Amino acid sequence: MNVFRLTGDLSHLAAIIILLLKIWKSRSCAGISGKSQILFALVFTTRYLDLFTSYISLYNTSMKVIYIACAYATVYLIYTKFKATYDGNHDTFRVEFLVVPVGGLAFLVNHDFSPLEILWTFSIYLESVAILPQLFMISKTGEAETITTHYLFFLGLYRALYLINWIWRFYLEGFFDMIAIVAGIVQTILYCDFFYLYVTKVLKGKKLSLPA
Repeated sequence: MNVFRLTGDLSHLAAIIILLLKIWKSRSCAGISGKSQILFALVFTTRYLDLFTSYISLYNTSMKVIYIACAYATVYLIYTKFKATYDGNHDTFRVEFLVVPVGGLAFLVNHDFSPLEILWTFSIYLESVAILPQLFMISKTGEAETITTHYLFFLGLYRALYLINWIWRFYLEGFFDMIAIVAGIVQTILYCDFFYLYVTKVLKGKKLSLPA
């Protein structure tokens, strides 16, 4: 494992922990898109079905279990434990406009037309756009809490580092996965405006807001 993938994994884990701690400590999920979290839970569920069919390493298995458990824990906190604080009025993105096209694309463009491979491909495509309900929610409310922006920053950083990881593996190992790279580029592009605002506003102590 190279340093870019490891750092990417740690950045991803940091984002998840930041979000869970934010919800648990504040006893509130205000400003958090439950729809994005459901999509991420769906991403991890469909991607890591190989937990039951293959073993790579203790690290690999542990991270998969942690991602799945944390994703469902977040959904539980939003829709059950702290449901009263969930702002469903602003979390109105039509997720079927993401899930249905992504599902169709996974059937049409994949490495191998088998159930596990199609579901893995679906997870890669879905992850690239799963953050859209969260960004849409921020644009509707006009601003985001600082802790939420930290979560988004580390989530975006994880994807950017994974892109570098793919490039690194191509040059050193000759390994090239077009599906993962294209999806990663799409996801990174979605974060570009956010990264700019994070650096120019949040790091200077100002509140982040996205144009409506």
